[in-house]
Order: sequence, then C-alpha cells, then structure tokens
Amino acid sequence: MRFVIAIVLFVVAFVAIGFGIAQRTILAGPASFSTAISTGDAPITVVDGDVLNALQGTQTVSIDGDGDIFLAYGRTSDVIAWVGDLAYNHVTFDRDSLQLVTRTVSGEGASGEGETAPPTAPAVDPSATPDPSATPGAEPGEVIPFSGEVPDPRDSDLWMQEFDGTDELVRKINAPQGISLIIMSNGVDPAPSDLEFAWPLDNSAPLSGPLIIGGILSLLAGLAAFLWALVHARRRRGPRRKQPRLPKAPQPKRLKRAKDRRAITAGRASMSAAVVVAASLALSGCTVGGGVLGSGLASPSPTATDIGEVVDLKPVAVTKQQLGRIIDRLADTVDAADAAKSADIAATRLDGPALAMRTANYTITTADPSLAAIAPFPDGDVEVVLPQQNDSWPRSVFTVVQPSDTNAAPVAMMLVQDSARDNYKVHYLITLEPGLVVPPVAPAEIGSVQLNSDNGLGLLRPDQLADSYGAVLIQGEAAPDFDKFDAESDTLRVDIGFDAKQKRKADLPATAQIEFTNGAGDEPSISFPTNDAGQIVAVLLDDSETVTPLEAGAAINTPAAVKALSGLARTAKGITATYAVQLLFYVPPVSDTTAKIQLLGFSQGLVDATEVNS
Repeated sequence: MRFVIAIVLFVVAFVAIGFGIAQRTILAGPASFSTAISTGDAPITVVDGDVLNALQGTQTVSIDGDGDIFLAYGRTSDVIAWVGDLAYNHVTFDRDSLQLVTRTVSGEGASGEGETAPPTAPAVDPSATPDPSATPGAEPGEVIPFSGEVPDPRDSDLWMQEFDGTDELVRKINAPQGISLIIMSNGVDPAPSDLEFAWPLDNSAPLSGPLIIGGILSLLAGLAAFLWALVHARRRRGPRRKQPRLPKAPQPKRLKRAKDRRAITAGRASMSAAVVVAASLALSGCTVGGGVLGSGLASPSPTATDIGEVVDLKPVAVTKQQLGRIIDRLADTVDAADAAKSADIAATRLDGPALAMRTANYTITTADPSLAAIAPFPDGDVEVVLPQQNDSWPRSVFTVVQPSDTNAAPVAMMLVQDSARDNYKVHYLITLEPGLVVPPVAPAEIGSVQLNSDNGLGLLRPDQLADSYGAVLIQGEAAPDFDKFDAESDTLRVDIGFDAKQKRKADLPATAQIEFTNGAGDEPSISFPTNDAGQIVAVLLDDSETVTPLEAGAAINTPAAVKALSGLARTAKGITATYAVQLLFYVPPVSDTTAKIQLLGFSQGLVDATEVNS
C-alpha cells in the first residue's frame, strides 16, 4: 500500500510539473496581436478611436511611407472638425474579423454630401491621459514642407500629442476612449498608406507556478513515501526462528463482513479520485489568456442602462496637459514678438486688448527706447485651469499662471479659439492683485459652461461691470453702484481712481483743462461660474483723458509715452490719450446681499493718442 501511495504521488508530481512547464512554453499563447492595412490615396488618414481601443492595453502604431510622416492624436470630434471638408481615408476596426477596414470619405462627406463622416465619439475622460512613449523609427523635429493645399496640422492646439518622422514612424500610445489619429505626409502626396497596429496579449500562466511548486512538493512527498515503504518492507523480512510445521486443522470458509469490503472499496476509490483530481487540476491550467485573444478584447463602454442615468456633459475644450503645452507655445511666440517688436508675430497668439496693449507698446518703445517695455508673457506653472464645456466653436478657457519668478504676481488669462483650425489666442492678460486668490472653480477634468454677458446671476450683469466700475473711478462715492464694489483691496483706484483724477486736475497749469471719460470697450466680457454660484468676469474698460488749452495760442506738452505713440511733442488743439484697462472681477451671487464685487486684478496700458479734432 505504501508503494502505491508513492507511485500516485510521483504521477501527480510529474503531471503537475509537466503541465506547469508546458504552460510557459509550448502551450503559451502569442505575446501580442497585430493587424495591418493599406489605405487609399487621400492626403489625410483618420484612424478612428475604435481601432485604438479594439483590444486592451497600450497600442503600438507603425507607419511606413516614402518621405515625411506626420502623426497626431486628439479627441475624435476635434480631429473630424479639423479635417472639415477635405477628403480622407477613414480606418475602422471590424470586431468580427479582427481586421482593419478602410474607406475613402469624399471632400463633400464632412459637409453633409457624399459619404457620411464618422459619428462624433464620446467625450474623452481627461483623467485618462495618453502616455506617448517613443520607440525607434521616429525622428522628431523633421520639417514637413506643406504645400498649402492642405492646412498645416503642426502645432495645432487640438492635438494632445504630435510626432514627425521620415519613411518610418513607430509610436506607443495609451489612448483612452474617444481618441483618434490623424496621419499625413506633406499635404500634397497621399498619406502614408502602410499601417500596422499591435496590442499586447496576456499570455501569462498564473497556474504554472503553483503547479510546478505543487509538483515538487508532491515529488518530495512521493520520495518520502517510497523510503517509508522500503523501511517497512525490510523490517518485515527480518530473521525468524523456524518452527516445525504442524498440520492445519480444516476451517470453514469465512466471508468478509460487508463493512470491511466497503472500506477496501472506499480506499481504492479515494486513491483513484486523488489521481483524477490531480490530473484535472493540472489540465485546468492549460488554457492561457482565454485563447488567442482571450479577454484582451475591449468591452463596449457602459450604457445608461448599465450604470443608470448618465449626465450629458459636453467635453472640456482642453485638458490640463494640453493647456500646459499651449501656454508654452504662447510664451515662445510672444517672447519672439517682444524681441522683434513685431505686432504681426504677436497677432498669431494674441487678440483683443492683450494684442492692442502690446502693439501700442512696441510703437512707444521703438520711438523712445528709454520708456518701459510691457511685462513679458508669463512662463511658469499653470495653477488654475477652467476650460469651457464645449464641443463646438468658439471655445474659451480661463487659466492662472504663476511666473517662474515666484516674487512676481500670478497672471490670469482668458483664451479663445475661434475655429477648429485656429489656435487659441489670449484676449485678456491680467495681473492679479497682491495677496488675492481666485475663488475655487470646477476641476479641469469637468470644466464649466461660459455664462452669457447679460446673465442676472450676480450683483451686476457682466455687461454692466465696465460702465459701473468706470463711474466709480470718475465720480467716486457719487457713482450709483459705488457701494457694490469692494474698495479695500482695490489698488487701481489709487492709480486712476477719483482722488487720483482730482489730483491730476489740480496739477495742470491754469492755461489747460482736462476731461475724463470712460466706458466699456469693444471686447466682449467673458464670464465663468465659481463653486459658490458667483462669477469670474473679465471686461475691458476704455479710460480716456483729454487735455486742451484754455487760452488762444497756448500749447500742450504731451507726456513721453503719448508723444512716442502720437508723434506729437506739442499741440495747440489738445490731445486725447486712451488707456485700455483689463479688469478681472469676482461677482458674488445675487442672493448674497452682504458681499461686494471684488477686483481680482487689472492690467492697463496706453493704446491710442490722437490730437483733438484731427
């Protein structure tokens, strides 16, 4: 019996160890799954998001072509919007055949004629940020000579990442749902046609280790049982004194009791069951990774019936990572414009009052280099990101950047993107007041709606703020809405407020007079809600002063900056100087009757100087 036990343990050991090793060798499945396709002759190829997420795991994209290769990825709806009415190759994934499928969408397809463009993908989860990892074959920095027939896609603010290469480009992209690829050559030639996508497969053998360990333990137990059986057999064969044999008395036959027979049968059955169980345990680990693809096929996204009612939120205009790259590009462009004093370069990234102030300063400092240049564009950490929830255009983003010089005050910006092929431009560029912080706003991953300029949710409507605050600057306590504004942290009143204007009048010679006027500028206000139901509002105030002589023949000497901008050192007619004042307010909700509107920051600069009646 002991030998039988040892043999059974040996069999279990060899079976377990054998299957454990086989799972990692001959029974192991493939380490990856790949599929390739050749596309059409359109200058653009769009790889739909269902391709990237057809299987689970990081996608490896391999592109082969002759010459330049451009690859970028972004939200599917953004990619389709950028393509617009251009023809493109559309690559999708057939889940039944596990193969790529391509078709060419005509130029009219995106505008509603011909073939239908792909449907808009679901919003991207900003918390699942793509993780690009370079692999051999890419050559970043290559210059692609786009011809102009197709817009240049490089450095578009829509892309989450972009890459350049020559002849071959290989990238790993861990893209969340709703992300698509755009692939191009030089805008004239067809997009690189040979595409291959690969996904890692789980060919691990989780039972291999336990089977091998269990087999080794079973082998050791079998050896122990075998030695035990040998020792027992030797003891039974020990020396014995021979006794004379006596004849045995005849005995009647004796039947075994049923209980004993059942015990013997049960013992044999237990031994057989042990062998079967061990073999079954070993065989249960034969399948690795659930077949060729196993569970690697990505499951469809949950629907409303799976998780209950789903809130229909529009996607955010940009992710935090995107905005960080946009700010870096903005800083590089504006720094180049400042160095060259080029309004044309600045206009590629600035607009509205932010551009007007810089353009005027370039003229002033070019005419008189001794005058102070405008503050450099902030290049530092992005501390506040509040993108608009918007899947169309125009789009807006509010952000606060802390300059690299930590002693410098943070700078708030309002960025606007007019269309899919336009990049974001800064319309408002406002330095925050010392010691003030922006009230809490929605997380960057969720974003917020942009409020209408005539909304009545706050103590004042956004389109009323400039005129109401301008009246406070000119009239002081006599202004109708004077009590609605907080004066304690408002340093702008010290510079250009009622008292400062009265002093300006008093300092003029008796031969001249000054008149102050102001009002809302041409730039529309931009407003975003805060977490406490208040609003952050950026507005433009045009603040003007007109100095005229009181006596015939008298002349006005213009200040240095006015002289540099207008080209007039003296005038007998008078001079009107207009200053753009960018204002950032926190407006409490209308329900909070005890709170006051707070000036969070401002930036001002001379933007126009003209002779009276000229």
